[in-house]
Amino acid sequence: MTSINKDISFFFNPKSIAVVGASPIAEKLSNVIINSLRDIGFTGDIYPVNPKYKSIDEMKCYQSAKAIKADVDVAIICVPASAVLGVMEDIVAKKVKGVIIVSAGFKETGKDGAEAEEELKKISNETGIRIIGPNCLGIFDNISKVDTFFILRERAKRPPAGGLSILSQSGSFAGTIMDELSAEGLGVARIINYGNRADVGESDCLEYMAEDKSTKVVGLYIESVDNGKIFIEAARRCSAKKPVFAIKAGRQETGASAARSHTGAIAGRYEIYSAAFKKAGIIEVKGYSEFLDACKVLSKQYHADGKRVLIVTDGGGMGASIADACSDFGLVVAEPSQGIKDALASKLPPFCAVGNPIDLTGSVTNDNYVMALKEAMSEYDAAIVMVLWGPPLLTDGLIKMLKAASVGIKKPVIICSPGGEYSQKRKKMFEEAGLPVFSSPEEAVRAAAILAKMTVIKLMY
Repeated sequence: MTSINKDISFFFNPKSIAVVGASPIAEKLSNVIINSLRDIGFTGDIYPVNPKYKSIDEMKCYQSAKAIKADVDVAIICVPASAVLGVMEDIVAKKVKGVIIVSAGFKETGKDGAEAEEELKKISNETGIRIIGPNCLGIFDNISKVDTFFILRERAKRPPAGGLSILSQSGSFAGTIMDELSAEGLGVARIINYGNRADVGESDCLEYMAEDKSTKVVGLYIESVDNGKIFIEAARRCSAKKPVFAIKAGRQETGASAARSHTGAIAGRYEIYSAAFKKAGIIEVKGYSEFLDACKVLSKQYHADGKRVLIVTDGGGMGASIADACSDFGLVVAEPSQGIKDALASKLPPFCAVGNPIDLTGSVTNDNYVMALKEAMSEYDAAIVMVLWGPPLLTDGLIKMLKAASVGIKKPVIICSPGGEYSQKRKKMFEEAGLPVFSSPEEAVRAAAILAKMTVIKLMY
C-alpha cells in the first residue's frame, strides 16, 4: 500500500524545516544537521524543537512541533527510535508535509524495530505525510540549499553544484561518494539517502528526477526494491530522458547478509535485478570504482554512438595496454581508413605511427595531439587520449587545447594521465577543465565501456 500523497517535491524546495531533538551540543547529530543547513546557505526558516531548551545557537527553541506557529514543510527527527512514534503524533497534528527520520533502531534491529517501522508506514498511508528514512542521512541538495547530512564538513567535503544526482539506500555509500565527488571536482545536483525506505524510496525519487531539470544524470545504489513493477516503470520513464546507472549491492550471499543487517533489506536474486535494469534502460555497473567512473564520464561527456575507440598516445607500450583493455571490455579498436592514415602521415612527423593506437612518440607537441584527434575522429565513436608528461615539448596548454577539441568534435574524449606528482597535478587540471581523466588504462577503458553500454540502451529503446 502506498501513501495517499504522491508528491515529494516539497523535500527539494522547503521554505521551513523543523529539527526535532535539536541540541546545542556540538557532537550531537541534530547540531551537525543545523550547522549543515546553515553552511550550505538554506534560506528558509529553521525551527529547533526540544522541550529541554529555550534557545539553541541563538534561535528560539520550541517545546514541540505543535508549538511552532508558522507552517512547517519538513521535519527532521533526531530522537531515539523509542521516541519517534510519539514525535510523529505532533507531526501529524502540525500537518507537516514530510519528515526525514535519521534515527536508527527500526527494521534493521529485529522484530520490535520492524513493528515500529510498520507503524510509520501506517501513519504515512493514513495521513499522506511522506517519510524519508528511518535510519538515513536524508538530503544533500545543491539546488535548493538543503543539507541534512549529519557528517561534519571537515570529514566529508560537499561537492559543487552540477547535473549529477545520486539515490542511495545506504548512508555510508551516500556519504562516501559525496566526499569522493568533491575530491574529483564533480558537480552534484542532489544526493538522497532514504535508508530503510518506510515510505519514500527509489521509485518515488526516480519519478521526481525524471522531471527535474537540474538533474542530467542519475546514479543508484540499490540493495532491494519495494515493488519491482513500479520501479521498472519509474526507471524507464527516467532513463528515457537522461542516463540512469545503478550498482546492485548484495550480488553474493555475503553481501546480501550485510544489506539485511544494516537497512533490513531483503536483497533478492541478483539475476532478477540485472534483468530488471536492462528492461528499465538502466546501465548496470559493478563495484564502487566503476560507479565512480560512471559518475565522471556520464556527467562530463557526450554520449558515444557505438563501440569504436580511437587511441592517441605518446607512448607505444601504454597505448598497447589501452588496446588490450578495450578488447577485454568488448570495445573495437579498428584501424583507420587509408585516407585517414594518409592525412595523418602528411601532417605528423615521419617517426609517428598512424594506426590505432596513434603513437606520437616522445617528440610529441601539443599541436600533434590535437591534430591527430581532429583528423581521425570522423571514423570513431569515442577517443581515449593517453598523455605521458615526460616529453619536453608538452606544456600545460595541451589541457585547454584538448578540451576545445572535444567540444568541437562533439564526441567523448576520455583522458588517461598516469604517473606521479607532476602527472597528478595535471590530472587535477584536466578535471578542472571538465574532461574525465583516469590514472590507469583500465579505468579509462572501463569509462569508455560505460558510454558504449549507454549506446546499446539507446538502440533498445
